[in-house]
Order: sequence, then structure tokens, then C-alpha cells
Amino acid sequence: MKWTFVIAYFNEADYLAATLDSLGAQTRKPFRLILVDNGSTDGSAALARATTLPDVEIVHLSETRPGKIFALETAMPHLATEFVAFGDADTYYPPDYLAIAEANYSATDVVAVMATDVPPDAAKALRKRRHNRIASWLWPKQTHTGGFGQTFRTAALVAAGGYAERHWSYVLMDHEIMQRVVKQGRAVYPFDLWCIPSERRTDRTRVRWTLPERLLYHFTPDSAKDWYFYRFLGPRLDARKLGHLNLREKTWKT
Repeated sequence: MKWTFVIAYFNEADYLAATLDSLGAQTRKPFRLILVDNGSTDGSAALARATTLPDVEIVHLSETRPGKIFALETAMPHLATEFVAFGDADTYYPPDYLAIAEANYSATDVVAVMATDVPPDAAKALRKRRHNRIASWLWPKQTHTGGFGQTFRTAALVAAGGYAERHWSYVLMDHEIMQRVVKQGRAVYPFDLWCIPSERRTDRTRVRWTLPERLLYHFTPDSAKDWYFYRFLGPRLDARKLGHLNLREKTWKT
């Protein structure tokens, strides 16, 4: 078994079943699926525990501390396969998702293979994939994918410290962890590796950075990225109270 797929969930009963169905249809099997319940109250945990998928070993974990970073940190000691994928509970993964990701680890210096998030519309999806191909060529050590589409060589992720609240307790943790992982090797963004997150997440006011912060991220040299995250961005996010718990807010339900 070469793959582990990790999904942390909190009150995702409306979406979780479809996501799990897409994982059950993967052509690259067997694999281990770690599902971490982060204190759901809507029946998500019961739905997850009732799920069986062919040739998929499902491991159920629970983390009562609120916050996705704690849920992912809980999963870290259970990673024992060569590769690990992290996904979201409201995302569709095409059947060849893991197979394409694995094919792109053929070079030993590749430590992360990242998917592009695309909309359901085929034309818009193609434009987004082309955009990511150009952006990842221009800025190969920067992050162009959210937590819904990250895969890692497990040894590199562990060597970088993995997901842990002590490293980063703010939003944008998918960017920060890549800053640590790419010190171990290369990240690639295959044109054919994509996934479709739900379209509900349109309100990003509680998790976004400012335009100057984004521009500085792009133009800070790779050698100064530690300064950018830990001396510049972290204190600014702290001042605006943009902690990791903001990711827990479901503003589309209000």
C-alpha cells in the first residue's frame, strides 16, 4: 500500500458522502483513508463510520479540539505509506487522481505533487489549469493549491514537521506548510491533476490576505520566505485575529 488519503471534517453531512464516493472510485488501489471528525454535530461522523469502500482501508479518528490544524495534526502519527494526499470533505476527486499524482513522483527530488482546483464548467476549468501551469512555472516554490489538493512524499512532509499548530496557528496554513516542505525538494503541478471543490466557498473575507501581502509573497526571494511568514505575515494575521479557527466558520450558512 503506497497511499494514505486524509480528510478532516466538521459538519459536512451534506457533502461528505459524495466526496467519499469519488474516493471509492479511484483506479489506484488499495489505499488507506483517514477520516478525522473534528467535533461534528450534524451526523457527519455517523455517515463516515457507516461508509465502506472497496479496497480502501478506512481509519476513523476523532479530535475534539476545534480547528482543522488540530485534526490534521492528529492524523500525522498515522501516516505510514510512501505518499499522502490531503483533501476536503466537500470536493470531487476524479477516478485517476491518485494514479496521476503517483506517476509524477517518478523523480526522486519531487516532494509534493499538487492539484488544481477547477469549477464544473469545462471551459473555465481548462483556463484555470492553464493559469496554474504558468503560475507554477513562474513561481515554482510558491503555493498555487489549497488544502483540498495537496499530496506529499510522506518522508519529506514528516521531515518538514508536518501539520502542527506550533508551526502555524493562522489561516493560509496550506501556504506555510509548503514553505517548509519545498526545502526538501521540488513541488510540481501536473496539468492533468485537478479536483472540483464545492462552489459554496465564495466568502473569503475571514481567511484572505491583503493585496500588498500577496504581492510581497510573490516577490520575496525564496531565501527570505521564512522571514516573510514568521516575521512579517504571522504577526499581521495575528493582529487581524485571522487564526486557524476562522477556517471553521461556515459563512454561507448565515
